[in-house]
Amino acid sequence: MLHFENDYNKGAHPAILEALLATNHQGLSGYGFDSYSQAAIEKIRLATACPHAQVTFLTGGTQTNQVVISAMLQSYEGVIAADTGHIASHEAGAIEFSGHKVLTLPHQEGKIFAADIKELLEDFYADANHSHMVFPGMVYLSHPTEYGTLYSKKELTEIAEICRTYDIPLFLDGARLGYALAAKDADLDLAAIAELTDVFYIGGTKLGALMGEAIVFTKNNQPKQFTTIVKQHGALLAKGRLLGIQFDCLFSDNLYLELGRHGIEMAEQMKVILEEKGYSFYLKSPTNQQFIILDNQELPRLTEAGLLYSFWEKYDETHTVIRLITSWSTSQEDLDELKKIL
Repeated sequence: MLHFENDYNKGAHPAILEALLATNHQGLSGYGFDSYSQAAIEKIRLATACPHAQVTFLTGGTQTNQVVISAMLQSYEGVIAADTGHIASHEAGAIEFSGHKVLTLPHQEGKIFAADIKELLEDFYADANHSHMVFPGMVYLSHPTEYGTLYSKKELTEIAEICRTYDIPLFLDGARLGYALAAKDADLDLAAIAELTDVFYIGGTKLGALMGEAIVFTKNNQPKQFTTIVKQHGALLAKGRLLGIQFDCLFSDNLYLELGRHGIEMAEQMKVILEEKGYSFYLKSPTNQQFIILDNQELPRLTEAGLLYSFWEKYDETHTVIRLITSWSTSQEDLDELKKIL
C-alpha cells in the first residue's frame, strides 16, 4: 500500500526512537518534571524567542484543543473558528462536549479574516439580547489551515489586534506547524507566532514524533492550576518523559524544521507529478496537503492500485475532492510509485 492519506502513518523519526531507547532505563520524575522535559521547554523558549513561555506537553491534537479551549473560556463563552476548522469539523464535537460552543465563520480557502471576526463581535455586542447568548470568548486559527493554506504575518497581526481590542485570547492550532514554517514564501516564524498569539501549540504527532504536542502560553497567561485542569481531562501523562524526550530531540540540531522542509520538498515534487498527469487542483496548497478533483469513476482504480488517500469533500454529482499528503517520512520511492499509479 502507498500511504498518502495522512502525515502520521509512520511511527517516529529514527533519532527519536534512538533517544527513547537510550533513556529507557533511566529513572526519571513523572508528569513532565523530568530533566528531558525541562530541557525541551528551554529549547522551545529559545526557538520562540519567548523566554517566559509556559510550556506543557500533551499527547494529541484534539486533546490539546479541548484542554486549552476549556481551560481558557468561561462557562458562558464559545470559540470563533472557520466553519472548516478542525474543532468545527473533524473533532467529533469535542469542544461542545466540554461545554463550549464553536461559533463558525465562513472560510476562504480555510482561512478567516480580521474584518469578519470584527463584524461578528460588533454584531454580538450590538444585539440587545446578547446576555442571553453564547459570548465569543476566543479566536481559534490553524496554521496551516485544513486546506493547507497559510496566514501571512499581516493577516495574523490584524486578527491579533482585533482580539486585543475585545480582550479575548488568540489560539493557534499548530498540529502541522513545522510544514507551515518550512513553506516557500512563508513569512511567519516561531518568534512572530509567539509574539502575536496568546497560546499556540507545536505539533509533533504529524512531524516525526511518536506522539505529542507542545502547548505554549506566550503572555504569562497559563490558566491557574493548569496541571490540575489537564488531569481533569484525563490528559496528564504519568510518563511525561515520553513527550519531553521527543521534543528535546525535535528541538535539537534543527530537526523539527528539517523534517518540515523535507515534507514540503516532497509536496512540491508531488505537485509537479500531478500537473504532468493532467489532474485538476481544487486549490494549490503551499504546504504538504494537496487537493485534487477526480471523476468518481477513477476512485476505485486508485484504491485497487494500492493508493491510500483521504476523501475530502464532494465536488459535484460526478466528482470528488481527495487529499494527498506528504510528510517527514515520505520517500523518493513513494513519489516514484505514485507517478506510476497515476
